[in-house]
Amino acid sequence: MLLFIKRLFAWWDGATLGTLFTIFKHGQMVGTDKCGNRYFEARKAGPDGNKRRWVVYKGYADGSRVPTEWHGWMHHTFETPPTDTPLPRKFWEKDHLPNLSGTVYAWQPKGSLVGNGVRANATGDYSAWTPDKADTDA
Repeated sequence: MLLFIKRLFAWWDGATLGTLFTIFKHGQMVGTDKCGNRYFEARKAGPDGNKRRWVVYKGYADGSRVPTEWHGWMHHTFETPPTDTPLPRKFWEKDHLPNLSGTVYAWQPKGSLVGNGVRANATGDYSAWTPDKADTDA
């Protein structure tokens, strides 16, 4: 019962029942990426001549989790999906990583409020500005 309610309302964590119905009735699966996201395309073209394309995320829905090659396919930059024609990769390209800002995996510098909030002491090469000293230093 809980899964049914979650599927009915929770669009941010997988596909809702309405999305699953639309996929069943109008879509066909094209492929998946390394993260487990599934990509679909409409069986028929719309009024503009393009077939609608969409993604069903595995887990939390976040646009930064779509890799470059799938992003290009979804926006009709590439006509064939990366499963049929993979993008050529340069030797210097790194693997796609989602944006981790706002998650528990986000980078937190020393002294951040999320951590212990304590930063290293100044090294002595810094002196605070005061209005009285500014007139004499110039």
